[in-house]
Amino acid sequence: MSTVGAVSFIDATSFENRYTNSLPDVLKDTPGVFAQQRYGQEVRLSIRGSGIARAFHLRGIEILQDGIPLNLADGSGDFYQIDPLSLRSVEVYRGGNGLIFGSSTLGGAVNFVTPTAYTAVGSNVVRLEGGSFGALRTQVQASRIEGPVDALINATVSHQDGYRSHQNQDYVQLNGNVGIQVAPGIESRFYLGTALTRQKLPGSLTLLDAFLNPQRANPAAVSGNQKRDVRTERLANRTSVELDTGRLDVDSWVIHKRLSHPIFQVLAQDGVTYGVSPHWTGTFDLAGHRNDLTVGARYVGGTNSALQFGNVRGREGALTASARQRANNYQAFVDNRFWLTPELALMTGAKLFHDERDLENRFALPNRRAARAYDGFSPKFGLLYQPAPTLQVFADITQSRDVPDVSDLAQANLSGLTFVPLRQQKAWTAELGTRGRSGPVRWDVTYYRSTLRNELITFSTDAGLGIPAATFNADKTLHQGVELGLGIDLLRDLSGPGAGDAITLSQVYTWNDFRFVGDRVYGDNRIGGIPPHVLRTTLGYTHPNGFYLAPALDLVPEGAFVDHANTRRLPGFALIGLQTGMTFPGGLSVYLDARNLADLRYVSDFGPVSNARLVPTAIFFPGEGRSVFAGVRYVF
Repeated sequence: MSTVGAVSFIDATSFENRYTNSLPDVLKDTPGVFAQQRYGQEVRLSIRGSGIARAFHLRGIEILQDGIPLNLADGSGDFYQIDPLSLRSVEVYRGGNGLIFGSSTLGGAVNFVTPTAYTAVGSNVVRLEGGSFGALRTQVQASRIEGPVDALINATVSHQDGYRSHQNQDYVQLNGNVGIQVAPGIESRFYLGTALTRQKLPGSLTLLDAFLNPQRANPAAVSGNQKRDVRTERLANRTSVELDTGRLDVDSWVIHKRLSHPIFQVLAQDGVTYGVSPHWTGTFDLAGHRNDLTVGARYVGGTNSALQFGNVRGREGALTASARQRANNYQAFVDNRFWLTPELALMTGAKLFHDERDLENRFALPNRRAARAYDGFSPKFGLLYQPAPTLQVFADITQSRDVPDVSDLAQANLSGLTFVPLRQQKAWTAELGTRGRSGPVRWDVTYYRSTLRNELITFSTDAGLGIPAATFNADKTLHQGVELGLGIDLLRDLSGPGAGDAITLSQVYTWNDFRFVGDRVYGDNRIGGIPPHVLRTTLGYTHPNGFYLAPALDLVPEGAFVDHANTRRLPGFALIGLQTGMTFPGGLSVYLDARNLADLRYVSDFGPVSNARLVPTAIFFPGEGRSVFAGVRYVF
C-alpha cells in the first residue's frame, strides 16, 4: 500500500469464473469506473467523466498492456484487441495517478497485465463456455520454460448471435510473449498479438423502441449492412536491465490496424502506430530519507490512411473522402515519492509534452493540409500518510491535459474536410481518500473535484443515421464525485467451528456530478451522458471446498440526462444477477452466470445530444435481456 492516490487492482481470480465478453464484465467491481456495453465488445469507458459526451471510441484514458501503450498515436482507441481471458490482472490508475506510466489525461490509465510462463496459473489451460444469444467461446493457453527462454501463448475464439437483430459477432484473439534471459540482470521480452473482429452493428433506437422493441435493429443499420471489421497486429518489446540502483526499462512497439466500417458511409482506414519509451525506476537514500523515483521519456507517432465511400448495402461505392492523418507526440515525465518520515511521503511529479496533429485532405483539389501543435506542462503534488501497513490516507492535486484527437479536429464545413480550432482540455484535480482494512472491514474511498477549462464536448448531430458527432470546447466545467469500494466479512464458519466458509458483503458506489459552469448556452446544467449514482452490491458465499454463490444487484436510481439542455432524463433501473460455481481439486472448475433475471428493459448507453427537443433522438442502445452463461475450465 505505497501508491499515492486512487488506484485499484483487479486480480483475474475475481472474474475468471464468470462470462467476460467485454470490459464491463472485468471492471464492474471497480469504483470510479463507468463501463457500459453498447453491443458485442463495443463499450463506453469513462473515468471521472473522461469523454463523457462522446458516443464512439475512447477519449481521455490511456490504455496499456503490460505497461506498453495500446492507444493510437492521436490518443484515441478501442478495446477489441484486449482479450479478458488472457489477463492476469488489471490496474486502474484514476486521474493524475496514471503519471507513473506517463499519462496526463483526465481519466488516467488502465493497464491490462498478461501472464508469463512464470506467472501463469498452469502450464496448460483449456476453457469452453456458452449460453444465451448463441454465445460460444473457446480458450486455449500453453506456457513453457526452457533454460533462459520462457514462452506463453493464448488463443480465444468466440461467437455470439447477439441479443438484438443484426448484432452477431465473431472474434479471434491471439496473444503471447517470449522472454529471454540475455545475461544476469538483463531480460528482453517480446509481446505478440493479433485480433480479428467481425461485428455487425444493430444501430441505436428511439427511446420508445428501446423499451418496446429492444431486440430490433435500426432500419438504417440493416439496409446499410452496418458493421465493424477490424484486423489488428501488435509487436512490442520490453528490455529490462537491473542496475546497481534501480532498473532501466526500454519499451518499443508497433501496432497495425486495418478497419472496414460501413455506417452512414463506408469508412476504410489503414494505420500504423509506433513508439519507444525508456524509463528508469529506483529507490535510493536522499539526505537520509528513502526516495522512490520514476523518470522516463516517450515518443509515439503514427500515420493513418482514411478513406470514405458511399455505402451500397455495406459495400464501397463512390469515393467521397480521402485523407492522410498523422500524429507525433514527444513526452518526458517524472514521478517521485520522498519519505519525510517512515509514515509520511511527499509525492511530486510532472509531465512535459509536445503533440502534433496533421491532416492532408487528398480529396480536395488541390490537396489541402491542416496542422495543429499542442504544448503543455502538467505538475502533480501529493501526500501519503501510512501509520500502519493496513491503513493509508492520501491527498493530492494534479493537472491534466487532454489533446484533441483527429476525430475531434477533422470536421467538415463549407470549406470541406479540415481541422477546426480546438484547444487542449485542461483540468486541476484535487483528491482526498483513504484505503485500508480493520478487522472484517475493507474500504477504498476517494473524493475528487476537477475544475476544467476548454472541456472537449461532443454531441451527435444526427445519431439515428450514425453520422459522426461534432466536438467543441466548453468554457468552464466541473467534475466531482465519490469513488467507494467497501467489503465486510459478515459471517464465518457457518457450517460449523473451523469450517472456513464465509459470507461477504461487497459494495461499489460511484457518485458523478459533471456540469457546465456559467455556460452562455447551458448555464449550470449537467453534462449529458452518465448517471449521477451507480451502485453494485454483491453478497457472496464461499466454502473451502471450492463452492461459491454470489447474488448481485446493479442499481442506477436515476438515469443520465440525454442532452446538455437537460430536457430529458432516462429512467433508472435495477438488475439482479447470480453467479455460482465450483472449483474441484486437480484444476477443474465450472461456473454459471445469470444476468438480468427479471428481464428488465432498460437503456445501457446512448450518444448525448445538445437538445432532445430539437435534435432527432434515435440515440439509445438497449440493455440485454435475461441471459444465462455456463463454462468449464481445466488447468493442468
